[in-house]
Order: sequence, then C-alpha cells, then structure tokens
Amino acid sequence: MNAIIFGINSQDGYYLKNILVNNSISVIGVSRSKGDWTIGDVNDFLFVQEIIKKNKPDYIFHLAANSTTKHDVVFENYHTISTGTLNILENVLNFSVNSKVFISGSGLQFINNGLPIKETDIFFAKDAYSMARIQSVYAARYYRTMGIKVYIGYFFNHDSPLRREIHINQKIIKAVKRIVKGSNEQIQIGNIGIKKEFTFAGDVAEAIWILINNNTVYEAVIGSGKAYSIENWLAICFNYVNLSWKNHVVINPEFKSDYDILVSNPRTIFNLGWQPRVDIESLAKLMFEK
Repeated sequence: MNAIIFGINSQDGYYLKNILVNNSISVIGVSRSKGDWTIGDVNDFLFVQEIIKKNKPDYIFHLAANSTTKHDVVFENYHTISTGTLNILENVLNFSVNSKVFISGSGLQFINNGLPIKETDIFFAKDAYSMARIQSVYAARYYRTMGIKVYIGYFFNHDSPLRREIHINQKIIKAVKRIVKGSNEQIQIGNIGIKKEFTFAGDVAEAIWILINNNTVYEAVIGSGKAYSIENWLAICFNYVNLSWKNHVVINPEFKSDYDILVSNPRTIFNLGWQPRVDIESLAKLMFEK
C-alpha cells in the first residue's frame, strides 16, 4: 500500500508519515521546500495529475497550507488550499477512484459564538484562510457525490516541538529556553486571556488515521474539547523552569484577537475511538525537551 502526503514538511505531515510507515505503508511526500521528499506544488494541476496517475495511491492527504489568517496571503491560501483540493480530487476521479482522500479543515471556518464547535455547525468566511477552507470543503462534498471517498478533519490548535516560532506557543517555549540561559528579553504578547486548545500534533495525526479508515463518517472536528488560556500556558512553561512569567512578559493592550475562545466538540471523533493522550502539561514538557 502507498500514500501521498502533500505538505509532508508540516508538523502534521511528520507525525502522519510515522504512523503510515508503522503500518507498512510506503509514503510519497510532497513539499515546495527542499528536503528528502518530492519537490512539487499541489497548485500545479499537471504535477498533481502525474503523481496520482503514476502511483494510484491508497491514501492521499492534503495538509499543505500557510497557517495564517492574514489577507496578504489570500491568493497563496486560495491556490494551495482551494485549487490544491480541486487538483487532487479531479485527478482522483480521473485516474485513481479507489484512493481515500483526506483534506484538512479548521475550526476557524465556523461561526464562533463561544460554544464548543462541531462539524455540523455553520461556516463563516471571516478571513482569507477560512474562505479557502470553506471552498475546499464544498469541493470535497461535491466529489463525494460522484463516489470519491473524501474526508475532512477540522483541526483546532495543536502543537509539537516541530512548530515554527511564529506560533505563540512555540514562541513562548523558545523564549523561556533563552531566558534560562541568561537572556534578558521580554516576551511581547497580546491578550493572555484568549482560550484555545493545546493538543499534541502526534495525537491529531492518529485521529486523521482513524477518520480516514472508517466508512461511515466523512467529516469530524479533531480536538481535545479542552480550552486553556495563554496565561495558563505561560504559567506552565515558566513553572517548568521555576520562574514567574510575570517578570518576563509585556502585554500589548492594543492587540486584537480573532476570537476569545476557540474550542471543539469532539464527540464524533471520540465515538470513532480516538482520544488525545498528551495533556497540556505533557505537551509543554515535550516541547521543552526536544
């Protein structure tokens, strides 16, 4: 058996690749950046056609995206997420109809009224990233009517030691490490009251694998259902090195967040047999020690 992962160099791609290899599945990784994988762009229709037609994979995972809601990447996200999804599904329809396809979604693409979000909630394109995600879901649903087995996993915040420092959780971890070594820096942060999930990317990859291997459920939010504030994360990280975060953090009062809380209702994926194994304290320890 074989699988194609578009976005292999992401944290999700890394952990998913390990799961596939452990299940004796040959992995064809695709990335726009250099590495030990195939260099290619999911936005390139002919490239996607060639790799799907040649390999006729048992599984295809579309994880490629620029994880930002900023409008200045509106076309990049449209091409990677929306067009990339169409390129995959059209070529599956034409050349590999038995492939199972996973498309990553996001909790950000739903209306957020502060309550736990489930996969049947209403979409809301409040930013460029959400718009692209919503378009890809409707494409998936359309191709599903033509018999393609295409799954959507709506991700909520998840982290790992592989996170880039542009993400606030990793930014805090890296800064604490430097402070322990003698740095006098102050961490600039916006609203520390924002609540979100702190799930381990390795656990999320396991949920993807469980979802794509069932034949009844095609869309599910993937999250812990537990929300913590940025202040909680700060306290855990600084307590880990016996320091007080209040001595090393500067709050930006002008910062405006896209939400006050973003938390999932993961009942569907839980019912399929998945539960996250790494809690917030264990995640912090894991990110410190890697």
